[in-house]
Amino acid sequence: MAVLVVAGIIFHELAEAVMGQQAITVLDMQVAHWFNANAVEPFTSLMLGVSAWHSALGMLLMVAALAAYFWRVRARYWLLALMFSVPGGMVLNISLKYIFQRARPVFEEPLVTLSTYSFPSGHTTAATCFYGLLASYLVIARPGWNVRLGTVALCTMMVLLVAFSRVYLGAHYVSDVLAAMAESIAWLAVCITAISTLRRRREGRTV
Repeated sequence: MAVLVVAGIIFHELAEAVMGQQAITVLDMQVAHWFNANAVEPFTSLMLGVSAWHSALGMLLMVAALAAYFWRVRARYWLLALMFSVPGGMVLNISLKYIFQRARPVFEEPLVTLSTYSFPSGHTTAATCFYGLLASYLVIARPGWNVRLGTVALCTMMVLLVAFSRVYLGAHYVSDVLAAMAESIAWLAVCITAISTLRRRREGRTV
């Protein structure tokens, strides 16, 4: 509940600031134009690769692979959480895009061109839901603290890398990816809490 409330508040504040054209929108423009003006190879190709891997097709492959693993190890509640968190998070993201209808960054020489809305970032949403769930599972499933800390660090790094790639490529503003992280963390908290509650109730009936 604490995670849900804090993430929800952060998203609300970001959305309010963006829609109210507050100071963060000025920072958004400055950062976006700086990256567009200073984009260099091979870094641009690397960011395009990161972004492409976390597109709809890439995420589908990763979700399918993780789902197959959960099925094989009979982690049925984690499988259920995965099926709700990532697809559900993307549906929520699309809904929020149409609610806020923020235009994407515009440049004279764009690195990528997209016609959909910008706020919040879909790539960052999917990555946060996926890697957040993966980190949650491994922290619980693996007893060693070194493994747990390494897992959280690696998953956090992947989310930040995806978010950075979207800003670097000019597909999103900084506030878009920050809002996507907050939105996804809140949604992930809902999914994991709901599935955990379901598991405890079912196990309680069998005792």
